[in-house]
Amino acid sequence: MDKIDNLDKKILNILSKNARIPFKDVAAECGVSRAAIHQRVQHLIDNGTITGSGFDVNPKSLGYSTCTYVGLNLERGSMYKKVVEKLINIPEIIECHFTTGPYTMLLKLYAQDNEQLMDLLNNKLQTIPGVVSTETLISLEQSIKREIPVHIEDEVKK
Repeated sequence: MDKIDNLDKKILNILSKNARIPFKDVAAECGVSRAAIHQRVQHLIDNGTITGSGFDVNPKSLGYSTCTYVGLNLERGSMYKKVVEKLINIPEIIECHFTTGPYTMLLKLYAQDNEQLMDLLNNKLQTIPGVVSTETLISLEQSIKREIPVHIEDEVKK
């Protein structure tokens, strides 16, 4: 990944708050041309700094009312990639992390209700070869959701 400068950081700061903002507005806020913004954003995409854009869909609007974190323990950590190949086929899983600590893996998933959650646990997750145990934590409320902050260094005063 290339090093990014303060203009890139300013662009990222603006876009992280509203990815749908027109480039002309970003350009005006940054004091550069729209073409410069377009070129910078394309470069940030090409070098892997910007990894996606899209809409955040409220899971509840689609009938998924139960947000759950599942700690998975595997027979051996080296089984991680094989287990991920199985997990990819479970659409309710929206995040999967290989972790340190009490779990080999940590998953975030959404279920429509407790009955579907039990089915996901008993008939999908716990039947994957190598999974030896699961621990389930149900989220009661999401209090914070945001992007990582983009800090812009102050320009050196002359």
